[in-house]
Amino acid sequence: MVLLLFIFVLAGFLGFELIQRVPSQLHTPLMSGSNAISGITIVGAILASGAIEGQMGIILGFIALILATVNVVGGYMVTDRMLAMFHSKKGDK
Repeated sequence: MVLLLFIFVLAGFLGFELIQRVPSQLHTPLMSGSNAISGITIVGAILASGAIEGQMGIILGFIALILATVNVVGGYMVTDRMLAMFHSKKGDK
């Protein structure tokens, strides 16, 4: 359990440091790729909630499904907003 907690904290720290150093020009393509990976996470959460026996497994699977869905929807909203910054306004040349 301690090893899993250590890996979780290390992954969170490394993820934060990595995202912080990504240039803004690369952020939109990386978000699109991470949205695809998060879609796979949704499928994994559905499979996990059905595979685990007992009430606790269903609850944890449902929470994982909710969090993965929020991640995908939020990622697409951020990507759409960033892409809208590159569209020219009507009348601008």
